[in-house]
Amino acid sequence: MNYTLHQLQVFLKVSQLQSITKAAEQLHLTQPAVSIQLKNFQDQFEVPLSEIVGRRWYITEFGKEVAIAAEKILNEVDAIKEKTMAYQGLLTGRLNISVVSTGKYVMPYFLTNFLKHNIGVELQMDVTNKSRVLESLERNEVDFSLVTVLPDHLQVSSLELMTNKLYVVTNTERKFRNKIYDSEILKELPMIYRESGSGTRFVMEKYFNEHQIPVRKKMELATNEAVKQAVIAGIGCSIMPIIGIKNELNNRELQIISVKGFPIKSTWQLIWLKNKKFSRVAESFLTYLEKEKINIINERFGWIEDFKS
Repeated sequence: MNYTLHQLQVFLKVSQLQSITKAAEQLHLTQPAVSIQLKNFQDQFEVPLSEIVGRRWYITEFGKEVAIAAEKILNEVDAIKEKTMAYQGLLTGRLNISVVSTGKYVMPYFLTNFLKHNIGVELQMDVTNKSRVLESLERNEVDFSLVTVLPDHLQVSSLELMTNKLYVVTNTERKFRNKIYDSEILKELPMIYRESGSGTRFVMEKYFNEHQIPVRKKMELATNEAVKQAVIAGIGCSIMPIIGIKNELNNRELQIISVKGFPIKSTWQLIWLKNKKFSRVAESFLTYLEKEKINIINERFGWIEDFKS
């Protein structure tokens, strides 16, 4: 047998998620690349590690045993790396974070300097929708999650990072001449939604329900980027966090419609399971954020507070 650590990692991730597609997303690989590594690994065993039933991938009992062994091997490899760097006086280990999709415009700025000053820290950051973020947190697969809507089914602790502002957004084909519109204008605008499970969609629906506004739902899309492109193309309007549309506003591809009651405000919060036992890396990162978050906000996100629609 001549399998590699990379093949062990791929097989373990697929076995954990029971999905080649999901494993590819988390490993930041293409689906064909995962399938090839998986086949090359499985070909080294005379006993099947998995089977396909009705297009779905299943791990065999033997495969489960191999997955347990793979996890032990990978943990030992990580331990060797940590011990090597610890002897050099460096903070070492892995920081696991799951982030809601619009959080990709936020989280990197809170990580940059921490990672620069701690070169022994390896980052694993999964960017997905709110439902999957909370699933990974509930399964204790991550140290922290970044959300704007706190879960009501989990006991969590949290650290507030910064304000999230959402505006009514459209492209620039139509001129909106009023300085500010009543919320009644939302009844006539074709609205593009994020998919079910998205934090942005939760905020949108909460606003419409509280104000009893019937909405012309045009379509729903899986990512913030997809919604943005649909709005630019003129398919409809949406309610979007300003953090993700700065360039499009500056380039006059999008415009904000000033509506009473907007922006809707929520808060970006880093959350973790209550009473979670932190690794040295996770504890150090949390301490870093508590000390530096105000400086980061002022330096990187001051434009949001200064923004006038």
